[in-house]
Amino acid sequence: MSYNLVIFDMDGTLIDSSRLLANAINHVRCQLHLPPMPQDTILSHVNAPHIDPAKYFYEVDRFEPIHEQWFSEYYSAHHATELQLYDGIRSLLIHLHDRGTTIAVATNAYRVSALESLEHLGIAPLFDAVVCQDDVPHPKPAPDMLYRILGAFHTPKGSAVFVGDGPRDEEAAIAAGIDFIMVDWGYTEHKAEKKVVRSVEELWKKLEGKSKNYQE
Repeated sequence: MSYNLVIFDMDGTLIDSSRLLANAINHVRCQLHLPPMPQDTILSHVNAPHIDPAKYFYEVDRFEPIHEQWFSEYYSAHHATELQLYDGIRSLLIHLHDRGTTIAVATNAYRVSALESLEHLGIAPLFDAVVCQDDVPHPKPAPDMLYRILGAFHTPKGSAVFVGDGPRDEEAAIAAGIDFIMVDWGYTEHKAEKKVVRSVEELWKKLEGKSKNYQE
């Protein structure tokens, strides 16, 4: 099946930001006089659908603008050295863009950080829309981001797919009523029997029903 609209999660799906994400969260914790968390602990909970991230990561009732400021300060200062695309992603995005597929990002990252990441990696111009957690009332696993993108392009639900790496992404797609593809190279550990896509070439097949050799 070929989709008219392909929506991607960002961190753990397009971008390997594991080191940067963990360090940025620990930078905020430092400002709050909290001890650092191990990187593995942070990454294993980033996509956990049933935790309150503000309470879990920062021990506060809700995210405040100062938390975003501290996070973005670290992110901006270090994305050049702690951020990279997963192998094959650039080629896939270029292909989808060039063939006229509408492609978008739905990310729980802050807009400032998300745009900086996409621009630094040279893929921002490939996307028709980028929707972030501070653009909608409720971030993933709520479907708000996906609804906004579907509405912006007047896309029937049957013509859209969301690609992500964790349960928050999957729950958002189910709530929005669109297809979902789970990838296995992100921050969530998947059981061997779970149906997940384990390579970018396999993702290509899922999106278009054909394979391609990727060369960055």
